[in-house]
Amino acid sequence: MKQYGKYLFLLPGLLVLTLFMIIPIAGTILSTFFDAGSFTLAGYMQYLQDPYFLNILWVTLRTSLLTTLICIILAFPAAYYISKCRPRMKMMLLLLSIFPLLTSPVVRSFSWMVILGKGGIIDNTMALFGSDTSISILYTPTAILIGLVHLFLPLSIITLVGVMENIGDDVVEAAKSLGASASTTFWHILLPLSVPGLMTGSILVFVGSFTAYTTPALLGGRESVISTFLYQNAVTLNDWQLASVVATIMIVLSFVVIGIMNWLAGKVAVRGGNIRG
Repeated sequence: MKQYGKYLFLLPGLLVLTLFMIIPIAGTILSTFFDAGSFTLAGYMQYLQDPYFLNILWVTLRTSLLTTLICIILAFPAAYYISKCRPRMKMMLLLLSIFPLLTSPVVRSFSWMVILGKGGIIDNTMALFGSDTSISILYTPTAILIGLVHLFLPLSIITLVGVMENIGDDVVEAAKSLGASASTTFWHILLPLSVPGLMTGSILVFVGSFTAYTTPALLGGRESVISTFLYQNAVTLNDWQLASVVATIMIVLSFVVIGIMNWLAGKVAVRGGNIRG
């Protein structure tokens, strides 16, 4: 009996999650299959056969995956360096990494609007070098990508640092002593051992960028992503039925991509384990 007593501590959290997350999400998903009391898939057929919606879905998915990839590439060396620093320096660098999270996404987006817009810092800098063409990255998919990378890069760094600081220096030194090159050590030692942090960071970044609204709305302008499209259906058009369909598609697609990420992470981990074995 005492063995199961510890599970009682889970009940408050499970109750809150069930009441305020699971039940509302389940109700939203179920509502998409019924119209006037009868079962229907018309909402899904309407969107999945609409080239405009499919283009928005593709742009959102592409931007989210690129954001995830860029965050991993930028965060990996930074996290490795931070994880090998002395405790005081590590704490300072982690605080600097977390600092952007303390700023509102709205403030950060407006800052990027000043930098990327016409007459902004980039445009004026190009003019100093004699460029006659006005450059405005604002209100393009590139602007959305830049804003999302800035928004979610700290999450990638933090999750990777937590894993990399547990990778002992003796493991790397042992690989070098056995004749492994720097690239071999990275691909067969560091990368497989960092998979848990990479997975956690990738999921956080992908889901966050896939569902982000503020940054795409401010930096993308008329360039729609699935979150702004959902907002238009729910608030502007007041069509909650179709908005629920879009939300369900977002949820399903997020789980599919996360499943693929887990499968790829398992392949990398197994490969590294086989080589070490």
